[in-house]
Order: sequence, then structure tokens, then C-alpha cells
Amino acid sequence: AVYELWVQKDRPTFFLEILKKGLLFDKINIETNRNFNIDEKKNIHFIGIGGIGMSAIAEILRSQGHNITGSDMNRNEIVERLKDKGINVHIGHDRNNVNDVDLVIYTAAISDENPELIRAKELGIPLISRAEALGLLMRQKKNSIAVSGTHGKTTTTSMLSLMLRDADYDPTLLIGGNLEELDGNVRIGKGDYFVTEACEYMDSFLYLEPKIEIVLNIDSDHLDYFRDIDHILESFQKFVGRVPPDGRVIAYSANPFVNKAVEGMENVITFGLNEDCDYYAVNIAFDGNGISKYELYRRGESLGTVSMNIPGEYNVLNSLAALACADTLGIDLKIAKSTLSNFQGTQRRFDIVGTTDKGVKIVDDYAHHPTEIKAALRAAKNIPSKSLWCVFQPHTYTRTIALFDEFASAFKDADKVIMVEIYAAREKNINKVSSKLLADEIKREHPEKDVYYFETFEEVANFLFENTHEGDMVITMGAGDVYKIGEMVLEKR
Repeated sequence: AVYELWVQKDRPTFFLEILKKGLLFDKINIETNRNFNIDEKKNIHFIGIGGIGMSAIAEILRSQGHNITGSDMNRNEIVERLKDKGINVHIGHDRNNVNDVDLVIYTAAISDENPELIRAKELGIPLISRAEALGLLMRQKKNSIAVSGTHGKTTTTSMLSLMLRDADYDPTLLIGGNLEELDGNVRIGKGDYFVTEACEYMDSFLYLEPKIEIVLNIDSDHLDYFRDIDHILESFQKFVGRVPPDGRVIAYSANPFVNKAVEGMENVITFGLNEDCDYYAVNIAFDGNGISKYELYRRGESLGTVSMNIPGEYNVLNSLAALACADTLGIDLKIAKSTLSNFQGTQRRFDIVGTTDKGVKIVDDYAHHPTEIKAALRAAKNIPSKSLWCVFQPHTYTRTIALFDEFASAFKDADKVIMVEIYAAREKNINKVSSKLLADEIKREHPEKDVYYFETFEEVANFLFENTHEGDMVITMGAGDVYKIGEMVLEKR
């Protein structure tokens, strides 16, 4: 019966039934979380500490004097960095890892069968999710900023974070991707500013109570949890409702769902590409490398030229959101614009990885949603190339099924498309969807286009090495490990 609810896409009832049947472990609810004192918990253990968000929270809590331990199934760069900083990380999950701790923080990817989770419950150790822990940390600062939206969170958070740093606000920063300027994704500051991404998945952003919220966009995604776009909108409406009366919501005016979310609110600042916005861009121009320049306006007043250092119109919008927030916080816009002119982007966001010996440019991008694919390919089109190749790795079976038709229509601007098998993450392929099916649908949608499917990365790398020519561009896309293909091509001689 529970499975049928999933098939019928009745997500809220599905998760309610799961909770009723005790199939998920208990969680501290949002109201209880407000009264939870994390300062009293000296010894804190993280289950799944090797994730980019979990590791950042671990580092912040360690800086506050807590004793931190953690566990993860895999040894990765993040785990090694934590070990270098003196944090004891166990590889593999074992019930004995939580015997002497006061609090356990878990990632959403942990199942209720995890032995450390079970042991913590047996011992009566408090359990909180990563989202709950983030909410507790944010409440320690007077000025907290949360960047939300289906797309662009990491880049916009990075832009704003560096503006605050460059303006000597000494902020604490938690970013969803590695930033070269921070040598990682976290910065621990002494100032009264905290900046983080706010993810809507599983309603985790409802644990946050920021003073300022940025809402970049609202789009259909995470349909393994959300019922439909109306359900997503409901969550964003609750999220913006958590801003205090003296706070601000900075919203993208051209997205109808964003407009609906902030409808009736008085403390809204808008940004976009038309003169009805509080902050807007005019005269956008792109150079031969796809890098943009535009004139910034605030309520009809010109604030001068903004020169970007990363490509794409979508990054113009991201920069407008960051500039609107910076101006609201009183940051000198000369400093903010200087930050943008030097901003190199975050890891896996239109990274120009290198050029092969044959003169083929290799680019990598994290895009894993149809809207993101279209935006990245439009940005790539602004960079002259003989032929634009897109190598795409879908991320999760549920997203591929839910947005199948949208994916099939997303590759219009690519000259040639290569599909590799779906990155499963922690999902099982119960519906037997595949990248081969998606490749066939793309070919039906674009019969004039060359569309290929390969089972292995080695096959893709060999094919690209043999069939690309000087002046071509190859962009690898996806939230999984598709970036490895670009590295493999660059290594070939």
C-alpha cells in the first residue's frame, strides 16, 4: 500500500505512512529545535561526515570547542582534510563509534538501519539532522543570510560570501561547493554574519530562520519528495514566511512561482532584467570568451558598469542577487563589483578544465536539471567553437523519470550529444529507466542531431579523442562523476 502511494506520486502521504510505520527514525521537530542547546553538547559525532555540507558544520563546531568525531563509508579528499585538521574519522559505520558522545548529527542519506544510528537511539543520545544543526548555528549570528532556489545557489552564495569577506565583515561561510579563494567550502569568521545555501529538498530549509533570504528561482525538481510544482511552491511560501519583519527577501521577479511565493509581503527586494525591478541589468554584452559586462541600475539610478569573470546570462542574474544583498547590507558597491571582476567561479560550475593537444577545449559543469543544461549550453554558445559536444550523465533515476520529456528537449544548443549511464547515488532502478532510453528520445526530439550512448567512461573518452577536432568544445555535465571523462581525454596523447 505504501509503495502504491509512491507510484501514484502522492509524496506527502507516502512519507507520512513511512513515519507512522516507524520506517524512518525520529527527528527533533522544528519547534523543539529552537530550544535545543547545542553548546551543552561537548562530544559530537557525525554520521556521513565526508559530505561537503556535513564536513563544514563539523569544522565550525570544532572551532567552537566541541570534540568532533565522524564516520563515512568512503575515504575521500574531504575526509583526508578533516583528518589533517585533527578530526578523528572512521571509515565504515560501527555501533561502537557512538558510545561516548553527547550528540549525533546525521546526513539525510543515512538510513534507519545504520548501526551508529541504532546504537545512538539505544543509548538515548540526541539525534539531529544536518539541516537542524545548520539552523542552530545560524541562530548564533545576528545577521544570517540564506540563498535558496532550484538553480544557482552555490555560485550566488560564493559571490556574496566573497563580497562580505572583501568588505572586512569577517563572515562565517558555508558553501555547497569548493571555492579556490577559501581553499574549501567553509570559512569561520568572528563577525556577526553567517551565509549559507538553503536547500529545499525534504523541506530542510524550514529549519533555518535567516534575517535575509535570497530566492533565485523556483522550478520542478526533487520530485521523489515533492508531489508537484505546487507542493514546491508551498514549501517556499513557508520558507519566506520565516523571515522576521525587519528582515528582507531578495527575489527574482521574472519567475512566476517566486512572485507567488512572496505575494503580499512588504519586505521584498526584486532583481532581474527589466526596469520594474529594484536592481536590474541593462546593455548586457558578451566578449569572445562568453564573459559578460553590463550596467547596474538600482530603482532607476545607474550604479555603473559590472564586469564579470565567468560566462552566462544566468550568472548575470546570480550577480544581481548578490549585489542587491550586498547593497542591503551596506557593503560598498565598488568593493562588491571588484569582487565580481575577480571571481573565478566555484568548482564544477563551467570550469574550463584544459585544452587537449589537438586543440579541443574541455569544460565541466554541475548542471543536472533541464533548466541548468539549457543555461550552460547557452553560455557555451557564446564562446566560439567549431562543434559543441555535450556529455551528459543523468543524476538519479527518480529525477530522470520525473523530468524525462524536459531532459529530451534540453540539448537544442549542443551540436553533438553523448549520454552515459545514470548516476544512481543511493537509489535503486525499480522503474528500469536508462540513459539509452533518454538518448533515443533526444534523437526523436532532434533527428538532425548526432546522439550517442556508451556504457563506460573509457569508451566515451576514446570516442571523443578520435572524433573531436581543433576548435571543438566538449562540456561534461552532471552532478555525479562525469567530470572524470574530461580528465581522461586530456590525459590521452
